Amino acid sequence: MTFKAAAIQMCSGVDPEKNAVEMEKLIREAAANGAVYVQTPEMTGAIQKDRVALRAVLKDEDTDIIATTAARLAKELGIYVHVGSTAIARDDGKIANRGFLFAPDGQRICTYDKIHMFDVDLDNGESWRESAAYEPGTNARVATLPLASFGFAICYDVRFPSLFRTEAVAGAEVLTVPAAFTRQTGEAHWEVLLRARAIENGAFVIAAAQAGVHEDERETFGHSIIVDPWGKVLAVAGGAGAEIIYAEIDPSAVAAARGKIPNLKNARDFKLDTVKAASSAGGEAA
Repeated sequence: MTFKAAAIQMCSGVDPEKNAVEMEKLIREAAANGAVYVQTPEMTGAIQKDRVALRAVLKDEDTDIIATTAARLAKELGIYVHVGSTAIARDDGKIANRGFLFAPDGQRICTYDKIHMFDVDLDNGESWRESAAYEPGTNARVATLPLASFGFAICYDVRFPSLFRTEAVAGAEVLTVPAAFTRQTGEAHWEVLLRARAIENGAFVIAAAQAGVHEDERETFGHSIIVDPWGKVLAVAGGAGAEIIYAEIDPSAVAAARGKIPNLKNARDFKLDTVKAASSAGGEAA
């Protein structure tokens, strides 16, 4: 059974309520165009680099406006709504970069907390320390739906192939990577990383992204993308502002790709040996 998926591109500001209104408009449009699975980007609720201001608008997952709006729309429209992520206040006082998946009855199927924190220093002077504000997740997750089995990741997670391999081996047919990639890293690596994750796992990849210059002056790369299990780009958005892309997802294509190149089955355990060359000229390697 094939199904229509949509990836919603946004340029979220600092106000969660305004972002919820924009998200609702885009989800309604996607559903009206036949999408039964709709994904929003990382940090749908707010792109806000001022941590004090961010904490001032944080809610827990039961009262967060993005989560509650998504649940309401899933039920009203009879679709699966995947909030790529939003900042959530944890019970221990820390912040989670948390994604949500809601069923057509409005019930929450599962959540996923971003595992790998974006702690990097870029050539253009940008410096990011996500771990200074967010508590990393500890659990990968695969959700089996009537549509297909979905594996979860968020943004920087895409650079850690073992996460996706673990989910694919566990049965994931669609790998999800909602993101807020910087322009610099996006221009260099966004598409090639996502196509690689699709190819090496024989899986669809759906990645809704933030795009453009945000209210907090951050700039994100956009180019939301959907890739098939053979690495073919099925749909891609532009690099600025709100947009919706669509693709028909056929889970049988996953079995076909994995049948042609069964690398998930062919993987073998191995040991690693390290070899150090002798320091003297002409000496034998140790």
